[in-house]
Amino acid sequence: MKKLLFVIDSLDCAGAEKSLVTLLSLLDYTKFSVDLMLFAHGKVLEELVPKEVNILRPLKYTEFSNWSLREALTKSRGSQEFKMLSSRIKYSIKLRKRNYSNAQKARLYWESVSNVIETNPTTYDIAISYAQGVPTFYVAEKVRAKKKYSWVNVSYRLNEKDKIFQKQFYNQYDKIVAVSDSTKEILLETFPDFWERIEVIYDINNPEFISNMADIGKGYEDNFKGIKILTIGRLAFQKGYDIALEACVKLKNMGIDFRWYALGKGPLKEEIRAKIKEYNLSEHFVLLGVKANPYPFIKEANIYVQTSRFEGFGLAIAEARMLNIPVVTTRFDAVFNQMVDGKNGIVVDMKAEAVCEGILKLINDVDFRNRIIKYLQSEKKGNVDEIEKFYHLIG
Repeated sequence: MKKLLFVIDSLDCAGAEKSLVTLLSLLDYTKFSVDLMLFAHGKVLEELVPKEVNILRPLKYTEFSNWSLREALTKSRGSQEFKMLSSRIKYSIKLRKRNYSNAQKARLYWESVSNVIETNPTTYDIAISYAQGVPTFYVAEKVRAKKKYSWVNVSYRLNEKDKIFQKQFYNQYDKIVAVSDSTKEILLETFPDFWERIEVIYDINNPEFISNMADIGKGYEDNFKGIKILTIGRLAFQKGYDIALEACVKLKNMGIDFRWYALGKGPLKEEIRAKIKEYNLSEHFVLLGVKANPYPFIKEANIYVQTSRFEGFGLAIAEARMLNIPVVTTRFDAVFNQMVDGKNGIVVDMKAEAVCEGILKLINDVDFRNRIIKYLQSEKKGNVDEIEKFYHLIG
């Protein structure tokens, strides 16, 4: 029996996390013993992890960083705790200097705290970093394994300093897995030396699992009877909520009877709330937060809208397609890995006007909308066969 380790930041409700939970649900546990390492615990998708998976106890630094700064100051007694406190303060000071990208934050975090993060005591047959950034650094430096594989699930463009920093870690991996062809192409622009080591395995989505989840739990509870529009995604720049809000204003001004819901959380939450207030959209654009089971919301929506600037794959779009919900999406790098413009949805420019026009097309042209739904009902659903690529990768 092979011993596997998966490492990811957390199991919050996002694309890579849902993909990992789906992969874990498909594994043959007569052949694999699986450990799962998280840097943040207690997130919504943990309850969906198969019982055969051993979720490792939190790192000492993870537990320490959950204390308030006052608790950390008063509870620090030994030299190790003082080292962790020093590392935590160092990282906090660096973060305050300016706004950083996710890649820059990951570098600053690892530069600040890696010296107080313990090495995993187990030797694995295979260790897998299922996200770029900190999980990749951790598996490279803190895990012993016969083989190491790293997943990249975003369009990965880095500045020169971060290229140099991250290359030293990727050099320690046997294979790098991109979740789409466009993700691979962009990764090769960043690391052209890795062309022989990069493979493509799409984010795995299981239509049977999603269909079953859509039939349990609750969806919208506001009794709204008009057109329901749904967007799922972290409240961050990448997801283009500014585009969505501007499109929402246009729809409102046209007198359309609609309500636009957003599932997600993130750093722009208060900024988005302020814009909702500024644009008088409190009855039209509703933040729902994070739900462990988003599928009833997708199933009950009339239109799914994705306003992303970039995506590694676009898992929420795939989930909407599996539930036969017409999609309007912006033209990000990987969009045509799954979208057929005019067939299973509409692909538009990254502009509020274009998003608004796409939504209006689906609302006003009933025949067109019905053709899309019919196409969705007949197209191939899911890609659980990608598990065979995973099995091939790990031998």
